[in-house]
Amino acid sequence: MSCEYNLGPMPAEDDRARIARLRWRCRRGMRELDVVLQRYLERCYPGATPVEQQAFERLLELQDPQLLAYVMRQDVPDPELAHVIARFTDAGA
Repeated sequence: MSCEYNLGPMPAEDDRARIARLRWRCRRGMRELDVVLQRYLERCYPGATPVEQQAFERLLELQDPQLLAYVMRQDVPDPELAHVIARFTDAGA
């Protein structure tokens, strides 16, 4: 994954609660998805643009089979989601 660890200031309480809720939503029925989603949340989400953050949150609304198909490149996501999924599948992810 081509994201740097976010070593900036501690997020505000509201942001920490939001991250905690997102971390819970990253827990899926497939361990493979758990790893990919949580890694993105920890490494990329804090420094992502608001548009990318919204796209990630939309991805979390998908059912596991559809999300896995996108990550495995067996299906093509809409352009709004494609950028986030590409970050999952970058070399070194």
